[in-house]
Amino acid sequence: MYSKSVDQMTILHGDRTKLKDLLRKRLIECGWFEEVQLLCRQSITESELGNLDNVVQHVTPKARALVPDIVKRELLYKIRAILVERGQMAIDV
Repeated sequence: MYSKSVDQMTILHGDRTKLKDLLRKRLIECGWFEEVQLLCRQSITESELGNLDNVVQHVTPKARALVPDIVKRELLYKIRAILVERGQMAIDV
């Protein structure tokens, strides 16, 4: 199973930039960046986290939870389509 996962990541490597651009675009469209900026500001002002690493540790779980399910599904669909196109993954129903 490990080698299949590594093979899939190798196949996706060429499409990584396109996938990252799509993700960035969708997150901007849904206002995710603004929400995360607000979380960062709140974390800095309401607590004494001190440094950037502490802010990142505090905000990351909340930021991940704020990613809309539709964005996650779209990205997953694109990844599966790339893998199927390359013949690296059977289509699961």
